[in-house]
Amino acid sequence: MRVAVVTVGDELLAGDTVNTNAAWLCGRLDARGVDVERVTTIPDRVGDIARVVNEYRAEYDAVVVTGGLGPTHDDLTMEGVAAAVGRSVEEHPEATAWLTEQGGYDADDLAEGTTHLPARARMLPNEEGVAPGAVVEGIYVLPGVPEEMKAMFESVQEEFSGEATYTESIVADEPESELVGRLREVRDRFDVTVGSYPGETVRLKLTATDEGVLEEAAAWLRERVETREGGEEKTQR
Repeated sequence: MRVAVVTVGDELLAGDTVNTNAAWLCGRLDARGVDVERVTTIPDRVGDIARVVNEYRAEYDAVVVTGGLGPTHDDLTMEGVAAAVGRSVEEHPEATAWLTEQGGYDADDLAEGTTHLPARARMLPNEEGVAPGAVVEGIYVLPGVPEEMKAMFESVQEEFSGEATYTESIVADEPESELVGRLREVRDRFDVTVGSYPGETVRLKLTATDEGVLEEAAAWLRERVETREGGEEKTQR
């Protein structure tokens, strides 16, 4: 399954808010075997939201959009997503019912626009806040508040899946520039992908769909690099 993540908010582009939502979503999707192939941050503008979401929904199996939900002047995500799929934004009876019956709100006290979703969208209840999310034509619209976004994603996470993969990390105690040849060779010899993440040491991440191939590749590479004791980790997703 191939997915694009879109985060919406002028505050993200201005650096006023750190975009932790994108990192969290990518980690959770990756853990489910999903290939996240795009992460894009766009401003609170209907035209930009509609253009990017429309482009990505044609290219990927699903698009996850987070941020810009609610009734305030800069909460324009629902309008942009609706424009992307050629639908209007309208009062959603299920959203109103959920907020009044489960959320304990009086319908007259809800700010105008709180329960407006793209026509015929599936409403996603907001267990940690007020503004509901929505699913429409493979587009999952989630809140921007991290606690709300996480809870809502967890309610739909079973709808995201991919091929099981295995990863193993090796911490090399050598400069990254000196490892280039050996990393190229391990890719040529084995059906694995290789990530290289430099810092005080260099973390080498091998990924494969065959656990046996991964073990062979890791053993081959481990014999050919200087490693730091305790610097290995193996996971499955």
